[in-house]
Amino acid sequence: MTDVVDSDELMRRIQRARAYAVREERAWRARGDEAGPTDPGTARDADVHRTAYEVVLRVLDEILTPGRHPAQG
Repeated sequence: MTDVVDSDELMRRIQRARAYAVREERAWRARGDEAGPTDPGTARDADVHRTAYEVVLRVLDEILTPGRHPAQG
């Protein structure tokens, strides 16, 4: 990654990444809901992926709108 980008392009890239993470979180949530109790392995895998995308969303939200989100921990 040797491209030099301005702040506007960086912001657009972060917003695209956030939109992608939202889509993926929803898709994994749906997979987990579909698997439900009939396929616990798939449901567990979907839950792990969904949680990972939720974390990514929290980080990107904090980058895009610092200080608007409650501190956790």
